[in-house]
Amino acid sequence: MLKEKIETLSKKYFESYQSVRHHLHANPELSYKEFNTSKFIQQHLNDLGISFQVMAETGVVAIIEGKKSDRVIALRADIDALPIQEENNVTYASKVPGVMHACGHDVHTSILLGAAKILNETKSEWAGTIKLIFQPGEEKNPGGASLMIKDGVLENPKPTAIIGLHVHPILETGKLSFKSGKVMASADEIYISVKGKGGHAATPHMTTDTVLAASELVVALQQVVSRDKDPLSPSVLSICSINGGFTTNVIPSEVKLMGTFRAMDEKWRFAAHKRIKEVVDGIAKSTGAEIDLHIDIGYPTVYNDPTVTEKVRSIAIETIGPSNVVEGEIRMGAEDFGYYSQKIAGCFFRLGTGNKKKNIISGVHTPTFDIDENAIEIGMRMMATLGATFQD
Repeated sequence: MLKEKIETLSKKYFESYQSVRHHLHANPELSYKEFNTSKFIQQHLNDLGISFQVMAETGVVAIIEGKKSDRVIALRADIDALPIQEENNVTYASKVPGVMHACGHDVHTSILLGAAKILNETKSEWAGTIKLIFQPGEEKNPGGASLMIKDGVLENPKPTAIIGLHVHPILETGKLSFKSGKVMASADEIYISVKGKGGHAATPHMTTDTVLAASELVVALQQVVSRDKDPLSPSVLSICSINGGFTTNVIPSEVKLMGTFRAMDEKWRFAAHKRIKEVVDGIAKSTGAEIDLHIDIGYPTVYNDPTVTEKVRSIAIETIGPSNVVEGEIRMGAEDFGYYSQKIAGCFFRLGTGNKKKNIISGVHTPTFDIDENAIEIGMRMMATLGATFQD
């Protein structure tokens, strides 16, 4: 049977794509600068005899045709790394100072390349078209997914569903997690500049106290979430950076703030933007400071279509067993997969990569993040099985 053949091929090619992961991990590239990564993917697809095109400068979209059918399914991986200095003592550690695959995109890419090989070898045994999306810039606004969509990644042919996975270090290797509906938050970046007449700290009445105004902002903005939002709808507003002043006795003429706003409800998201502006304007008026606000609109919420998700979950149960398929959770982290899921039905699920016995427990976006690489074989098997058997 096809599923058994895919399992056999996944095990057969596991070490090859473990090596692919090592190469990618050792040679990370930042968002929108993934030129060598893109060339590597293109060369690999060429070697497999799989046709592709380049989109959004460093993105790659490959097509595998099975037996004649109208079925079109998209499988997605992201390819960029993060500005983090790796601290792992492994043979495949990053060779690039200050850049690391700390979010597992090297894993996602290796898995999808492995699935591509398997799907290409079995294309006489399944029907339809598989669109493989290797996407740049997931880690940085405006999000590579939005650029790929602008370049037509969801057209010619148009997929009826899109499926993606993400490493999950708090889930043990061998397990997958799924959740229907809203699963990840929107993410907008907040930039605030508080300006005013600086001066001697001993004569604050002759200045505009920008530090005090900034401090009031930090506190007041928390009320947007705690008092203006429905308490049953998750939302987060965090000010993460304050920069201003240079000594003990000078009130600075400018203080800059940066932060993030996240929401699970798109209507509340934009209502909150308006409320944030009202708070900023109010403090500007009360303190006499000039306050400039810029909200950089980021990724939308990730929505897992319930029908698609349940079908993917059922395939996972058949593939790795019911005891290894668990219920996922809502996360306030963001993912530009949300751009796809706002356009077509999608499912974004979690691949367990942790292993407490091996002390593989570090979270994503940390300098010690790594995975139990047995997860690569499971990911390859799942993505290839979904590509070959998922029916919308």
